[in-house]
Amino acid sequence: MIHLLLPVIYLAFINLGLPDSLLGAAWPSISADLGAPVSYAGIISMIIAAGTIVSSLQSDRLTRALGPGLVTALSAVMTAAALIGFSMSRSFPMLCLWAVPYGLSAGSVDAALNNYVALHYASRHMSWLHCMWGVGASLGPYLMGFALTGGGSWNAGYRYASWLQISLAVILLLSLPLWKMKKEHVTVTIARIDSGKETSGGQAPASSGQAPASGEHPEHSAPLSLAQVLAIPGARSIMAAFFCYCSLEQTAMLWFSSFFALSRGIPADTAASWASLFFLGITAGRGVSGFLTAAFDDHTMIRLGQAVILAGLVLLLLPLSPAFGLAGLLLVGLGCAPIYPCIIHSTPSTFGPERSQALIGVQMASAYIGTCLIPPFFGLVANHISIALLPAFLLAALVLMVLAHENLLRGMRA
Repeated sequence: MIHLLLPVIYLAFINLGLPDSLLGAAWPSISADLGAPVSYAGIISMIIAAGTIVSSLQSDRLTRALGPGLVTALSAVMTAAALIGFSMSRSFPMLCLWAVPYGLSAGSVDAALNNYVALHYASRHMSWLHCMWGVGASLGPYLMGFALTGGGSWNAGYRYASWLQISLAVILLLSLPLWKMKKEHVTVTIARIDSGKETSGGQAPASSGQAPASGEHPEHSAPLSLAQVLAIPGARSIMAAFFCYCSLEQTAMLWFSSFFALSRGIPADTAASWASLFFLGITAGRGVSGFLTAAFDDHTMIRLGQAVILAGLVLLLLPLSPAFGLAGLLLVGLGCAPIYPCIIHSTPSTFGPERSQALIGVQMASAYIGTCLIPPFFGLVANHISIALLPAFLLAALVLMVLAHENLLRGMRA
């Protein structure tokens, strides 16, 4: 029955991405309506990120206790409640209050869904699912724009999003029986995605010699503490690689438009449209990556993505025409595409299925810490030195990511 669940998971990833882009699209209207300074959007983002980090670190315990299906359904319910709260808010403190359940709901479901897919489906599905997240994130601004241009307010945009989340929650609750695997699947099908082969249901075949050390299903073994996770060989390396990747992605996402406008003299409206190519590169790249995973394993895909990012950054570093800068921007997006899903998907085969939920939860937490701290840090660099340093700053993050990933691979070969 697992193959029947796949469309539900695809829908869940679209709906995961949808709320993530609403705040940025709605904030100009929210700021004007509530009289809040523009910078206050960062406070709400930080509250959401803090909740996400907390719930990511607890995802192993929650998933073992409740199962991935129920965690996903309850998270959808909590997200819907938070969006309803946003739609009814009439003050900035109310938005901050409702940002708490939104953040708490995001981390646990993100880790639970990613781990479930990494365990039971081939690598191409992980890439395509994250492509669907990009589709959802792209739809968010259109949904908010529809509400605003139709004579409504930003509250209406959040209300529409809450209706979609309620629909998803109902579907997830009805699909709970599909998440319960049969006894023969309990020996965990480590998605040896490197082979690119699947059963008729789209499920990754079991990998020999990779059963849990205890002989138990991962959901039935004891949850790992943070100290135990950090003691696992290679855990710190993969966390560092993920931290650097997400720092690079989010910094590029936030600052590319300003870089072209302030450093290269591109008109602001043109620079904003150029920056959308970064999102296009990631979304389209993940669609293409799904096919490439049939020929390359996860770690090769990560290296390929790093090489493409390097090529894009070289074009941005050199004093070439704007067309080369545009090409570099697109290449950075394409290079980012396979890294996130392939790091996640490689976790069960690298560390074992009995540890994957805990590892993915901690990886998510390290990623969110990176997205919280590094983009604002570059803002200080841009303010006090020069925004022209953006390509060099991203190159430094790329080098650190490569070093951390290669250190992990050396440990695996040892």
